[in-house]
Amino acid sequence: MKESITRNAPGTPVEPAAVEGVFELFDPKSEFDVNYSCNLPHWHQVGATYFITFRTDDSIPVSLARSWYRRRDDWLRRHGIDPQTSDWRKALNGLSRDSRQEFHETFSRQFLDYLDQGYGDCQLRKPDLARIVADSLLHFDGARYHMGDFVVMPNHVHLVVCILGDIEPEVHCYSWKKFTVTQINRRLGRKGRFWQEESFDHLIRNPDQFDAIRKYIANNPASAGLRVGEYYHYKRAS
Repeated sequence: MKESITRNAPGTPVEPAAVEGVFELFDPKSEFDVNYSCNLPHWHQVGATYFITFRTDDSIPVSLARSWYRRRDDWLRRHGIDPQTSDWRKALNGLSRDSRQEFHETFSRQFLDYLDQGYGDCQLRKPDLARIVADSLLHFDGARYHMGDFVVMPNHVHLVVCILGDIEPEVHCYSWKKFTVTQINRRLGRKGRFWQEESFDHLIRNPDQFDAIRKYIANNPASAGLRVGEYYHYKRAS
């Protein structure tokens, strides 16, 4: 696979394209699982394509995160869901489509906006550290998964990936984080946590959504006000 990298053109247009054969999208008629045991629900379907976000440990201040959780919990209570129960995510999934869309547009979008505010040390702004992450994502491309477009931002990472075999996306996220934290801490001369433990993953459901996510990834550096050399954008060659 030929690698195409954009590091000096935030907001570079992404041409709409049919989803490549290697990127299988979510099929609601086929078997899938939903794991509600984590802070975020994780959907899993064998061979499907995901939009994944993972972030550094200091990417959102504790006070801001608490405020976000409080507003989220208030929204859930107004819709008859007790956020203190272990199955509140399952109850959320039982709401109407419009209500679920309102929830995710309000809280998922707000969460992503927080990441673009540049909180924390933003160590991934350094090109050599961003490259460590990029190399890790591409290391098993074509063997364990098909890596699509991705962007390494100063304090988080967005990517599109089609996972081969019956392996949940969290397994790959754990592997990427485990490898990169060792390399990054060694480069920085430090120890300890670098990444937040849990990641956000979303099954991509149709070609329009696939294209919209690719555009979001390409435009993310510009929307966050980044300059040349402060991010790493990988665009999969067609």
